Amino acid sequence: MKVLGIETSADDTGIALIEAEGEFGFGSPEPSAKAATDFRFEVLSNLVSSQTVHAQYGGIYPNLAKSEHAKNLPLLLQRISMSHFDNVDVIAVTVGPGLEPCLWEGVEFAKKLSAELNVPVVPVNHMEGHILISLLRHEESEKRKAKSEKSAVRYSLFAIRFPAIALLISGGHTELVLMKAFGQYQYLGRTRDDAVGEAFDKVARMLDLPYPGGPHISRLAEQARKTHEASPRGFKLPKPMIHEDNYDFSFAGLKTAVLRFVEKNKPLTEELKTQVAREFEDAAADVLVAKTLRAAEEYGVETVIVGGGVSANAHIRLRLADALAKAGTKLLLCPLEFSGDNALMIALAGYFHALKNEFSEVKNLHANGTLKLC
Repeated sequence: MKVLGIETSADDTGIALIEAEGEFGFGSPEPSAKAATDFRFEVLSNLVSSQTVHAQYGGIYPNLAKSEHAKNLPLLLQRISMSHFDNVDVIAVTVGPGLEPCLWEGVEFAKKLSAELNVPVVPVNHMEGHILISLLRHEESEKRKAKSEKSAVRYSLFAIRFPAIALLISGGHTELVLMKAFGQYQYLGRTRDDAVGEAFDKVARMLDLPYPGGPHISRLAEQARKTHEASPRGFKLPKPMIHEDNYDFSFAGLKTAVLRFVEKNKPLTEELKTQVAREFEDAAADVLVAKTLRAAEEYGVETVIVGGGVSANAHIRLRLADALAKAGTKLLLCPLEFSGDNALMIALAGYFHALKNEFSEVKNLHANGTLKLC
């Protein structure tokens, strides 16, 4: 089955085309070894256009992002080889959650393509896409038949036993989800205010660092760890809700504590900036690791899946890997190249929903910026 994926939930425009076969036990309590072995998919195209125009504003302007999507979608589509584009079986499009003006641009584009190609559409939850892409397992490449084409890139998914825990961390989301099976989810906890990625960006702005702020915070934090490992740090930041008996998160207080320190110590020296970055990243990581580890232990899961843009953070990855290894729990981290928003994950999720004939009538297809997994 050939699936064309469309992603426009925020400021990245994505179009991807995959060819997949097999079922992988989607919807079953436990994928059988045979189902896991049989499932394969080939990436025919995976294109992403990032909107750098928002950097000057320090954040995403939804209507500006919408107009950029309108320009980028047809341009990306034109870059897909016509030999690949023939015989598309289904279109998968992100319908939420995300910035609603942006989502609508992708939805309307999917409607138009559906009419032109006479193929059905499946609506996809953006967060489910992040979960599935985090199960990715790379297969050996094989030569395509056409001499002019490069080696095909093929993937499968890691088979897991359910229940499993998914930690979804990005600029718009911080969620702990219990996966009872593919397509069967239960929220354990969510952020009550800022998402962790949003907090990274806001703290970066306080330190006069460029947008998006996550990579710049991480660079300074790592610099501090290398140069100040043996010396005491001059202050401590709070770790909100780390000891509360729930799985919710809150990063607004942590962000406010940084703001107060910055205002009190203006102008910040470069050394102070690195220490602030380290303290902030350590505090955020401590909360994420503690909550995830406790959820894994309480629900007796064998596997924890981590996806979303913030899953690319090297320090958070390392901390989660260390903690879960000590607990004897398997960790599946989203491959770095697919941690950001992309249409490949939407096409992948769309494939499994298409297998269950979960198509949407085009007239009923709509965007929902606050769409939930369950």
